Amino acid sequence: MIAIGSDHAAFALKKEIEKYLEEKGLEYKDYGCFSEERTDYPIYGELVGKAVASGECEKGILLCGTGVGISLAANKVRGVRAVVCSDCYTAKLSKEHNNTNILAMGSRVVGVDLAKMILDTWLGATFQGERHQRRIDMIHEIENRNINF
Repeated sequence: MIAIGSDHAAFALKKEIEKYLEEKGLEYKDYGCFSEERTDYPIYGELVGKAVASGECEKGILLCGTGVGISLAANKVRGVRAVVCSDCYTAKLSKEHNNTNILAMGSRVVGVDLAKMILDTWLGATFQGERHQRRIDMIHEIENRNINF
């Protein structure tokens, strides 16, 4: 199951991505927002982040104007490795090297077709493990050291 969320700026792109996921036969759960009425992206970054970190959903997709703000919010949830992508190369390597579990994109940065290509690349990439796992473990150690900081 894929968790998906957006703010108002990316609501239209979210609806396009949901249609695309349905066409591909991929299950998703929509965590909002549910209209183009102005709202705050941290709400949805946290909701999707918690869904992924808890295991309720295997991975997540987050969308806002640039992808940056909503990914920052998601990355505050322990265990989340959200990446902002506006190209396929970054999407591929973020999964292969960093085992990212949330993909963030900006509706004001990428169009629908590019967003679909980035999503396909990210979904199709596989974590390479080995030396990369050591680095992810180091990231988790940083997270643990700074839990009360």
